[in-house]
Amino acid sequence: MMSTATVTTKPNSSSSSKLFYIDTIKTILTILVILHHTVITYGGSGGWYWTQKTTCFGALVPMTMFVSINQSFFMGFFFLLAAYFTDSSYYKKGTTQFIKDRLIRLGIPLLFYCFILSPFLSYLVYYFAKQQHITFLQYLSGYDSWIDFGVMWFVAALLFFTMIYVLMQKFFKTDFSKSLPAPGTFQILSFAVIIGTISFIVRIIFPVGWVLKPLGFQLGHFTQYIALFIVGIMASRNNWFEQLTDQTRKYLKKSIGFCLLFFPIFFFIRAKLNMPISWYSGGFHWQSLVYAIWEQWIGISILIVFLIKGRKSWNTTSAFLTKIARSNFVVYIFHPLVIISLTLLIRNWAIDPAIKLLVIAPFTVAGSFGLGSTILLIPGIKKII
Repeated sequence: MMSTATVTTKPNSSSSSKLFYIDTIKTILTILVILHHTVITYGGSGGWYWTQKTTCFGALVPMTMFVSINQSFFMGFFFLLAAYFTDSSYYKKGTTQFIKDRLIRLGIPLLFYCFILSPFLSYLVYYFAKQQHITFLQYLSGYDSWIDFGVMWFVAALLFFTMIYVLMQKFFKTDFSKSLPAPGTFQILSFAVIIGTISFIVRIIFPVGWVLKPLGFQLGHFTQYIALFIVGIMASRNNWFEQLTDQTRKYLKKSIGFCLLFFPIFFFIRAKLNMPISWYSGGFHWQSLVYAIWEQWIGISILIVFLIKGRKSWNTTSAFLTKIARSNFVVYIFHPLVIISLTLLIRNWAIDPAIKLLVIAPFTVAGSFGLGSTILLIPGIKKII
């Protein structure tokens, strides 16, 4: 294994300097994750620990739009940003220390979630939603889902991607002397079309919603995740984030507006052809191809617009923003506990679930960040997370 002393070449990257807007973007993405799972609880498409779905079509449409747009970019964005700082961390720490650090900061939270938090979350649903009033120890005696990554599938995938990165660094020499210019609008949208086309091919076998058990990987989305992790490494080495232009942002904002017009078209196609909604999710259907390209087109556009807007307007900080940003990962780990607890608390409230969503959503966000900030006060936690 390569020692720290053998690491002599460092890529050209600005990622070693503090980029406050990246922290702000991560905070926004974390909020979107919380809202995403709250919306799924009350009607959005997707799986969750427990759901109480609305039947109101007028509410289901915006919920579906919110979940679809979120899914098009937010988790891929996390992979991009994680990769962006991977190179600088690797070359600063060396192989051994880098691997040790990743195993601690990613592996320990993953094990905690699998063996402690996830069983407890399932127990809450079993006890309150399913009205099975047994003790936690009794529940554990029959529990058989110990390898259940839940929302921590992202951490498991990131750990896997990172280990592949280390192997590539060890066995393949990379020349950092050649700098690649940042992609323009045409290159970005072409990249989105390519990723969408590959996603369509993957989804013929692994449609959206198909989960690789017990890892929790939805392989139908992994084309984007893998591609953006690689792009994150390239962006760091070539300082792409700083080179993206405001003209690109303007064009991509128009692109996003154009993509939003497709939502009524998707509903019209389904109604006109009387087709199963699953044809958009995968299989050898032209609808799946159109949706996959649309998804990447709007998702990559939103991602780039966020990066340029953040660099121009959000590269400042304060004590409050710093505190919030520091708790993002803890919030990501524990937000299911807050969502499940609060939604179970109002499960018997006799109003439409869509209204429950409007009422409870601000509390799930505030409660998750409140819990995350509190957990960080526990001695030793900051050394792990």
